[in-house]
Amino acid sequence: MRRWHAARAPDMFPWGEDGDVLIWWQAVVLGLVEGITEYLPVSSTGHLILASSLLHLDRPETKEALRAYLIFVQGGAILAVLGLYWPRVVQMTRGVLGRDADGLRLTRNVALAFVPAAVAGVLLNHMIKATLFSDWPVLGALAVGGLWMIWLGGSGDHGHDDVAAIPWRTALGIGFFQTLALWPGVSRSMVTIAGGMLLGVHAVSAAEFSFLLGLPTLGAACVYDLVGNLHVAAETGHPSMFQQIGAAPALLGISVATLSAALAVRWLLSFLTRHGLAPFGWYRLALAAVVAALIVSGSLGVG
Repeated sequence: MRRWHAARAPDMFPWGEDGDVLIWWQAVVLGLVEGITEYLPVSSTGHLILASSLLHLDRPETKEALRAYLIFVQGGAILAVLGLYWPRVVQMTRGVLGRDADGLRLTRNVALAFVPAAVAGVLLNHMIKATLFSDWPVLGALAVGGLWMIWLGGSGDHGHDDVAAIPWRTALGIGFFQTLALWPGVSRSMVTIAGGMLLGVHAVSAAEFSFLLGLPTLGAACVYDLVGNLHVAAETGHPSMFQQIGAAPALLGISVATLSAALAVRWLLSFLTRHGLAPFGWYRLALAAVVAALIVSGSLGVG
């Protein structure tokens, strides 16, 4: 089977004589998982961590490179929303230039909502990665989030139905909800959509605001982790994510994530209108139970 690999450095890379970390189909799987789950309220990070465990990728020697890659591949979700919501992005740009009042209000609200998680992420980043990026914390977050969504159900069929008309206090409240998503398995999409619904925003408008809020949030996370990984590599002389993963699988993963995320966003808006959040809650509970059973039985190693 053909593999992509970084430059030859067998003493640094433990997976095969050429330092292979991802086979092409593994990059496709991780790209699909990221794209499908990023904007669904099921936790993309949680699914990526669990998928990495199932694929036996989360090994100590390459753990940091894999974690950086799982953040980097979120760039595909950013590209998907940029394409699908380009008119909104243009409107927000016109607002910044003083040519669209609604666009300026929406830009202000997205900026306000971005701040709480950005500050908390910088302050808590290392602690979160050291303690929460493993199977059991993810499963706990999946289960608790599932129960919350089942309780919330389909209560988002009323409230603000124009994303540009959301009050700034509501936007800031959604931003504080987003800080909960720093715990892998919670789901940024889940807490921002459900939080918006609790604060009086229609489910579809809450979802659209969540997508737009994902642009700076996911973008900042991608840049922060990538720069950090490259900086550590330069300081220590250890291989960077791109050297360990390889440019080809990285590009393949982000391409697959872009296409699958675009399809998932389109589907989610229609699904929320008909069914609300409860089905995602039941899915999260079922997934947590199945994976927990696999771990307890020894079929899946605990990360």
